[in-house]
Amino acid sequence: MALSGIQIYKLLPQTNCKECNFPTCLAFAMKLAAKQVELADCPYVSEESSAKLSAASQPPVRPMAVKSNGYEVKAGSETVLFRHERTFVNRPGLFLRVYDSESAEAIKAKVKPADNYAVDYVGIDLGMSGFAVQADGGDASPGSAQRFAAAVKAVREVSHKPIILIAGPEAIKAGLAELAEGEVPLLCCATAENWEAMAALAKGAKAALAVEAETIDELVALTTKVKDAGVQDIVLSPTQRSLKGSLTASTMMRRLALKKNFRPLGFPIISFPGDWGDVSREVVAAAQAIGKYSGFIVMDHFSPETAYPLLVLRENIYTDPQKPIQVTPGVYEINDPGPDDPVLVTTNFSITYFSVANEVEGSGNKAWMLVADAEGMSVLTAWAAGKFDAEVIAKDVKRFGVADKVNAKRIVLPGHVAVLSGELEEELPDWEVKVGPREAVDLPGYMKSVLN
Repeated sequence: MALSGIQIYKLLPQTNCKECNFPTCLAFAMKLAAKQVELADCPYVSEESSAKLSAASQPPVRPMAVKSNGYEVKAGSETVLFRHERTFVNRPGLFLRVYDSESAEAIKAKVKPADNYAVDYVGIDLGMSGFAVQADGGDASPGSAQRFAAAVKAVREVSHKPIILIAGPEAIKAGLAELAEGEVPLLCCATAENWEAMAALAKGAKAALAVEAETIDELVALTTKVKDAGVQDIVLSPTQRSLKGSLTASTMMRRLALKKNFRPLGFPIISFPGDWGDVSREVVAAAQAIGKYSGFIVMDHFSPETAYPLLVLRENIYTDPQKPIQVTPGVYEINDPGPDDPVLVTTNFSITYFSVANEVEGSGNKAWMLVADAEGMSVLTAWAAGKFDAEVIAKDVKRFGVADKVNAKRIVLPGHVAVLSGELEEELPDWEVKVGPREAVDLPGYMKSVLN
């Protein structure tokens, strides 16, 4: 049962030492009750109190991770249903599934481009999280264990990202033998028929285990049995695959875990949009799973044009809603500029950056783009807040060595802050300061008529 802030406070040392970065023990207790800090942040809590508080201080959704060779996909730790209440914690992992009925060459050809896929999104590296190997034909079919192990081996020959093993106990046992020491895979799925064998495998391999059932009551019964068998890292796998069914099941499980602190459902969720078959419907189901409330998402298709929007959606949902998405301040090259090309100035608000960059890049114009540190605000907002002025721009020109990149020292201000031109000329006396258009869409014409 969850403890209130006052109940937690009574178990703390009450010294107000401030070493937890809070002014009082009561303030720390309130944060602990809200699952927003860890008990370990208090250096002086007694062993007796720690034992009493440890269970109460655990997040309602148990944290866990699937690991391999330095890669890690974390799940759990969530404390709220909606991102406006508090920032979501762990981004769901996107996994590409292969089947053991495919040849080793086909598996490698499918895995390699997904493994290599990487894209820079406003200074954030995006990519696929890992791979799932599924037995295709049944655990008892002749040679099934060897075939499954061969599929796992084929994946491991081209990728070392985290892995999900989807099969019966015998095949999974063979697949585990192909993994390196120290890997933490996710085994899928324990059912009412095989949970004892699956739990024994997970416990022996120190792996996470997904449990699968048709109803929430059956999932509760399974998680209880598996946990009693010694497996702590559990993942919930409801069998509903329709948009409505999966949304209903995920929402009910997450609500019971968070609002009622119902521990048998306090685990991450796995979903299988790949079961839809059709690529477009699979992407829609994956998008829903990102928002509601999957920790692991298994897909059957990969292409840059489908992966990118899902990864960007995930990034947008799992960022702090009170902080705008920012581009890393610095100098960016558009269309391979040379020393005679102009320097365009903007702020590090992501939408502003992409608006300017896309217009210039699409027009074929070449430019250096100085993205000034304006704490993620748009041009007008930052200017009004005193975060984007001549001093800030001049400071970043020097900080990023812009003068070393160009011969023709031409710098273009956004039209909305034309008032800064005189001040910027004083800050940068060796530069020719120009005022560009107010809207990014007008930049190509401006650059052609004024700068060329």
